[in-house]
Amino acid sequence: MGAQFSRRDLLKSSLAGVAVSGFSPLALPETIARKGRIRQSVCQWCYRNTPLDELARNAASMGLKGIDLLRPDEYDIPRRYGLICTMGYGGGGDIPNALNRLENHAAIEEAFRTNIPRAAKAAVPSVITFSGNRAGMSDEEGARNTITGLNRVKKIAEDHGVTICLELLNSKRDHHDYMCDHTAWGVHVIEEVNSPNVKLLYDIYHMQIMEGDLIATIRTNIQRIGHFHTGGVPGRHELDGSQEIQWDGVMRAIAETTFQGYVAHEFIPTGDPFASLRKAADLCDV
Repeated sequence: MGAQFSRRDLLKSSLAGVAVSGFSPLALPETIARKGRIRQSVCQWCYRNTPLDELARNAASMGLKGIDLLRPDEYDIPRRYGLICTMGYGGGGDIPNALNRLENHAAIEEAFRTNIPRAAKAAVPSVITFSGNRAGMSDEEGARNTITGLNRVKKIAEDHGVTICLELLNSKRDHHDYMCDHTAWGVHVIEEVNSPNVKLLYDIYHMQIMEGDLIATIRTNIQRIGHFHTGGVPGRHELDGSQEIQWDGVMRAIAETTFQGYVAHEFIPTGDPFASLRKAADLCDV
């Protein structure tokens, strides 16, 4: 629960824009050479007790490409280590309150008008957004509202070369009542919006819990997917032999498509955090 609230706190703080700071390159440790078929990143909130600079330095040494889920005032920090922020918070609502409510659209648009240009300036390829919870609303009405909201902001993303990613989350265990909880619902929304700069964030952890059938679903819908997250099932911990997902197989399936985005590790380490991250990076380097 503490980790969950940490992520929600980050979401709330991203609603207010903060000026992008400058950066100065730093000397880097020797970097592990990766195959490059899967461009890997790591989510900061899972390492909330680790300073961002320390996380970025270690990620760079492991051959990762960036840090995920940073606030606007943090966008430039990974660049000191030869990385980027691979996905940023930009004010796209929060998990329970976002695009499926018309009354949220104005605030989301205002935040994106401020933060998407900042993301572009800092070479951040994607910003995150959410459907929101059902709270008694039908999935059909929620889809219509989400489409309306994304249509309202898609040109901002298109004009700046940034992709808005709508996240798929499970409503079975972690985010009860969340609306965008099945790939089919998300794909319908993305297809109706019909923009190259509006896609899905396919969270492999969440979709294993909700649907399974990961590889076939990814292959079928890869053109609508802009970003991936990982996390061991069950428990959202290390990607190892105690988990039910065959991670190297899923990564090979992604690598065999036309996908050019990032796969960000979003698991909560139970042991040495950097040893766990290194093992995950090695496993997914197919």
